[in-house]
Amino acid sequence: MPDYTPKALIPDCKLFSGYKPCLPYKTCEGCPDPQPFGKKILIINLDNIGAVLMNTAQLPMIKKQWPESTIFWLTQRASKPVLQNNPYLDAIYEWNDETRLILRQMHFDIVLNGDKNRNSSAFTNELSAEIKRGFGLNHNGAVIPLNAGAEYNFHLGTHDYEKFRINKRTGQDILAETWEIPCERSPYVLELSEEEKQQTEEWRSKLGLEGARFVVGLNVGCSSLYPLKRLKASQQAAIVEGIATLCEGVKIILLGGGSEDAERAEQIAGLSGGKAIVTPMNLGLRTGIVLENLADVVISGDSLGMHIAIALRKYVIAWFGLSCAAEIDLYDNGVKLVRDLPCAPCWKKSCELPQGPICVNEFDINAIVEAVVRYYRRQDARRAAQGEVQNHEESGEVLV
Repeated sequence: MPDYTPKALIPDCKLFSGYKPCLPYKTCEGCPDPQPFGKKILIINLDNIGAVLMNTAQLPMIKKQWPESTIFWLTQRASKPVLQNNPYLDAIYEWNDETRLILRQMHFDIVLNGDKNRNSSAFTNELSAEIKRGFGLNHNGAVIPLNAGAEYNFHLGTHDYEKFRINKRTGQDILAETWEIPCERSPYVLELSEEEKQQTEEWRSKLGLEGARFVVGLNVGCSSLYPLKRLKASQQAAIVEGIATLCEGVKIILLGGGSEDAERAEQIAGLSGGKAIVTPMNLGLRTGIVLENLADVVISGDSLGMHIAIALRKYVIAWFGLSCAAEIDLYDNGVKLVRDLPCAPCWKKSCELPQGPICVNEFDINAIVEAVVRYYRRQDARRAAQGEVQNHEESGEVLV
């Protein structure tokens, strides 16, 4: 910081930029509604769009613990759309040279790093802050916990058996402990704008979904890092055919993002005899969220599509092979279908077994169809008993 102390008024206000008024002709002197920063909190979370969305569940408790606060979130460009319109965030910073230059000059009360990677951890070390929680980097370039609350999270990362077989805690619970904030099972925070809500209804009309008894969304893709998080196109087509046969009046939409998912969706639609509607997959992530909002129930592997469905409060049918089902919280609004296999979870990008990835190849797709049918029948029962007290939806974990 420069030694010179300006004579001009430099207010403690979120709206003060130093180069123009917050409103035309408005001055800071005598301002009737300043917005003090309170506690300045920086969240660092770069890795994985789905994880960024899941970690928004921490925001209500952060704000509850520090009501007078300003919350900044630093993330990769690809993840910024899931943070847009978030009422808890004052600013979203993109991970790039310019932003890092600015953040190094700022002082924070609290820095919360949720990433166990070297770039986030090294940057956390560089920042000026009273409190740092999560992960930093030691003199050997290794990621280390910065506080007592981060010890369990760190331990799971270095002990596969405990992460894969012993741990039953959700990712939200573990991260809350890492950041030393209470865990009250707060939901994800994903807010659609009024314009996006209107777009949802416009797409409902464009895709011919208005007369459907309910809409099933099938997420056809997953991250290219873990291709075994998705079923084969033939399996997904069989799911479409099963649902279409057993659930009269139900419309099925295929969801995804990017050209690869679009090609797969067309293949699935063809294999299933046109029983599913292919939604646009090249209009950006926010439009993808709007399209997923059309569904009443979403079928997905452990992927971004699943996290979006959870955030939108959809009924979720999630299947798990190589990843850890225990770490995902469906908030009592869905069912997790888990293979009981000695080799899973494994988190491998490719399978080394001679018979190939049995978590995918031998997955019983009838379990997915049956879960949809049960949901369908409950919805029919609800319609038949309008005004009566209804039971909770089926939820939990099922071994298949």
